[in-house]
Amino acid sequence: MKELILTNIGTIVTGKLEDPITDLDTIAIRDGVIKEIGSAELLEKYKGADVVDVNGVTVAPGFIDSHSHPCVGDYTFRQKTDALIESEVHGGVTTVISAGEPHFPGRPKDAAGVKAQAIFLSKCFRNQSALGAKVHGGAVILEQGLKESDFEEMAREGVWLVGEVGLGTVKSPEDAAPLVAMAKKHGFKVHMHTGGTSIPGSSPVSADDVIKTDPTVASHCNGGPTAVSLAEVERIIRESEIAIEIVQCGNYRMTNGILKIIQELGLEHRVIFGNDAPSGTGVIPLGIIRNICYASSVCKVAPHKAIAMATGNTAAVFGLNTGVIEPGREADLVCLDAPIGSVGDTALAAIEAGDIPGITCIIINGKVAVKKSRNTPPGNREPKYCPSI
Repeated sequence: MKELILTNIGTIVTGKLEDPITDLDTIAIRDGVIKEIGSAELLEKYKGADVVDVNGVTVAPGFIDSHSHPCVGDYTFRQKTDALIESEVHGGVTTVISAGEPHFPGRPKDAAGVKAQAIFLSKCFRNQSALGAKVHGGAVILEQGLKESDFEEMAREGVWLVGEVGLGTVKSPEDAAPLVAMAKKHGFKVHMHTGGTSIPGSSPVSADDVIKTDPTVASHCNGGPTAVSLAEVERIIRESEIAIEIVQCGNYRMTNGILKIIQELGLEHRVIFGNDAPSGTGVIPLGIIRNICYASSVCKVAPHKAIAMATGNTAAVFGLNTGVIEPGREADLVCLDAPIGSVGDTALAAIEAGDIPGITCIIINGKVAVKKSRNTPPGNREPKYCPSI
């Protein structure tokens, strides 16, 4: 039985919009799951546990990238670079969700081929990932000829994601909606490309297309990279319950407009954050934390709400047992501090000011995955580890 204690926490950001911050300062983890949240007395209760004294910094759930296009081996064929996932972990991301693997060389475009690719990649990422990150890969791209039996087989083999509808030969709502319904029947979560074309072969997608198809997520509503009009996104917000995804590789003006509408309507729970990388925009290891800082500093989203959009909201949309700091959840955590020289004296104040916080420790499944981020600026305080860590 492996136990880990995080103590001397300055602020715990829970990842929940309705209960965003707790004044407790110690988290007890057993066998990769959060067991209790309390105060320093837990050190006595869990004698023999490994201990991380986080030295007064903020602890939040590990970030979730709702929109990635990974390839096996952590090599990005689109940009000819490697270690994106490892670098994302150094940006606080502990869970990565594929929105399809369209950049895979020679990607098959027939029903048998896309089914085989989805099963293959899903199992590859479950078997191995950089720094233990939870990579949910193998999102099947819808192609003509897929049948319900194909979704049944993929589900049996552990595939549960449909990549962006519109990246394959299935484009119109008339073709896509029946397949989306089949996929949902078998437990799949469905992304749908929203906006202008992103890669050769893709097509523009309107609000009507999204609403008629009824995916789980309207992908990159702020543009991936080209956005539909704000009026189109507002229709999706008002006329459906579909999750509204904002990505780093998008249109910043649209991000402002979308978040203004969302806040006016009190629908912050509908928003999730993705990276949409690797793409033509590039490889952006700090994409999720940059989304958090931009939403808070420019769009006036409270920093704890911006963090929830990157954690608990996404976990709820995709049915994941992570993204929230509470007993029973998987222990994926990130320790954050104001970077040296920031006008903010805490991570939350730095985020609100637009400064990327320093990541001082990252926990995945109750294990220390990173002791100091190589990609963020350094924090003012460093954690203290017991000798065994």
